[in-house]
Amino acid sequence: MSLPTSATPTVVFLDRATIPTQIELPELDLEHKRIDYDFTSPEQVVERLQGVQIAITNKVILDRERLSQLPELKLIAVSATGFNNIDIDYCADNGIAVTNVQGYATQSVPEHVIAMIFALKRNLFAYHNDIAAGEWQRNKQFCFFTHPIGDVAGSTLAIVGSGALGQATATLAKAVGMKVLFAERKGAPSCRDGFVPFEECLQQADVISLHCPLNEQTLNLIGERELAMMKSSSLLINTGRGGLVDEAALVNALKQGIIAGAGVDVFTQEPADSSNPLLANMSLPNLLLTPHVAWGSDSSIQNLANILMDNITAFIKGEKQNRIV
Repeated sequence: MSLPTSATPTVVFLDRATIPTQIELPELDLEHKRIDYDFTSPEQVVERLQGVQIAITNKVILDRERLSQLPELKLIAVSATGFNNIDIDYCADNGIAVTNVQGYATQSVPEHVIAMIFALKRNLFAYHNDIAAGEWQRNKQFCFFTHPIGDVAGSTLAIVGSGALGQATATLAKAVGMKVLFAERKGAPSCRDGFVPFEECLQQADVISLHCPLNEQTLNLIGERELAMMKSSSLLINTGRGGLVDEAALVNALKQGIIAGAGVDVFTQEPADSSNPLLANMSLPNLLLTPHVAWGSDSSIQNLANILMDNITAFIKGEKQNRIV
């Protein structure tokens, strides 16, 4: 699962446009050839990776059908943490190494989560829209109160996912005065020390923040049943993966007052379109949407780029770094 020491590898970045142009990709320490494509359609994958030893992908799908046509491919370097777009089992069975990038957004994602919590707790978006609609002028007072304003300090945040991002979010939440709980895995037969049973977290928390991976066990982790367990005053924040939440059930919960608000940065299909229940209802005053950018501060993306290329250098040198397989 390595390259011959005499080889000059070709590195192809299938979706370079997922990294902003102002972010520099460090050059590898070793001799190589690199080709960048801004975007790659499913039909272009095999053609662009023919004879290539190293592929970089963020969201381009590399499944069994495509990988089976790429016998020279030795490394898939994922320019993200999530790797559910890669057929990991095929790679493990056929000697293709896979690396990902972890821990690069431990400042950016928590700040985005806390920003969403403040915006929703204080109903900033709703008040902004009221002013635009002329409510202040009609009220004829120096201020007006059309929406409740909640304090963040003193509220309880339940975090689902105790990895680097979950832990960093907990640190920042505590700094602004929140009490933090870590949720045990849904359906777990027992509860680890330092964790709270999943359903208890839903019932106790003022805010639920999702930071777990998307897999068969976490698909629709939050659905109609789970939303009904939450406080009517609670918020749901999802900066993890879109499939963690049943989007139609979430919209219904917001409309029916089952929960107070939601901040969503990730969607089941990206880019989302008007067929997505969240986009179709984005005028709701208690729904805050952002386009999968929680991870995307310039400093975090530069960290990602540095780690990504370090992973490739390590592989070429025969070293294991951030390996999935």
